[in-house]
Amino acid sequence: MGGAVSAGEDNDELIDNLKEAQYIRTDLVEQAFRAIDRADYYLEEFKDNAYKDLAWKHGNIHLSAPCIYSEVMEALDLQPGLSFLNLGSGTGYLSSMVGLILGPFGVNHGVELHSDVIEYAKQKLDFFIKTSDSFDKFEFCEPSFVTGNCLEISPDCTQYDRVYCGAGVQKEHEDYMKNLLKVGGILVMPLEEKLTKITRTGPSAWETKKILAVSFAPLIQPNHADSGKSRLVHLPPVAVRSLQDLARIAIRGTIKKIIHQETMSKNGNGLKNPPRFKRRRVRRRRMETIVFLDKEVFASRISNASDDNNNSEDIEDERREEEETKPSELKPDPPVNFLREKVLSLPLPDPLKYYLLYYREK
Repeated sequence: MGGAVSAGEDNDELIDNLKEAQYIRTDLVEQAFRAIDRADYYLEEFKDNAYKDLAWKHGNIHLSAPCIYSEVMEALDLQPGLSFLNLGSGTGYLSSMVGLILGPFGVNHGVELHSDVIEYAKQKLDFFIKTSDSFDKFEFCEPSFVTGNCLEISPDCTQYDRVYCGAGVQKEHEDYMKNLLKVGGILVMPLEEKLTKITRTGPSAWETKKILAVSFAPLIQPNHADSGKSRLVHLPPVAVRSLQDLARIAIRGTIKKIIHQETMSKNGNGLKNPPRFKRRRVRRRRMETIVFLDKEVFASRISNASDDNNNSEDIEDERREEEETKPSELKPDPPVNFLREKVLSLPLPDPLKYYLLYYREK
């Protein structure tokens, strides 16, 4: 699946193309896509294809096309504080983007069949938390992954506000998927070759909307040949945050508000500095004079011996001026992590500072 939009040179250009094609339509979804570089979830030797609108598979590792993830994120209608279940969570790319929107008081769980993919997802999650410049711009709902077949989830599991299944669901499993939802919840899944959005409007009431035609590999059926028994998948418990963790969230939130207020004050209520306009240079030109005399036309050119020299000097001055302004246009200042700078400047013991920064190295 994929190929609906042009390839990008980098992650931002890919997102620009998805926006232009109306796959990304809301600010929250755009911010999440820009915050996590798709290439970080590719193996090194395949990163040249990361910004193409194509699915990628290597062994058990799989990523859907960007246009599919865009439609999924938009259809889920994510909000801070919701609970989310990702069936077939794979590399964790989608779960991490969802976690940026859910915020610190959401729930973010994933079920993945292959244990090697779970390890890959954990490595990518750790890399994002420790190194991404975007991490401090959000309060993150870190995903938790468990290994197992998503068709064998324990019947006593909690229900979720949002559920996504990343494999083709057979018609006989539709009700099973619906029962994972709370009332008012949204389920997005490939059903009968269509990406489908199902909203639970009541205990036994549903609204269904077909989004677009898709082609997904079908869900793998449980295999009980070895033991003859079902291997129930127990989802992670909904964790209660410690008082220490809540304090960290509150302190970081307060510091972000202070930074925002300082920025607003410095920039005049958030208005950016007016753009610098290049001074327009007026060149002197030769003047043609036409004289009418007794029905005859005489043309003469009034020129100055220094005109050619002046024009050459003007062109040279203009070229120098362009060269002087060019570097500032092409080389913007590197991004500054104001939250990190502010935390490190606080009169606190170093261990507490680094706790506030989640022990990130940069």
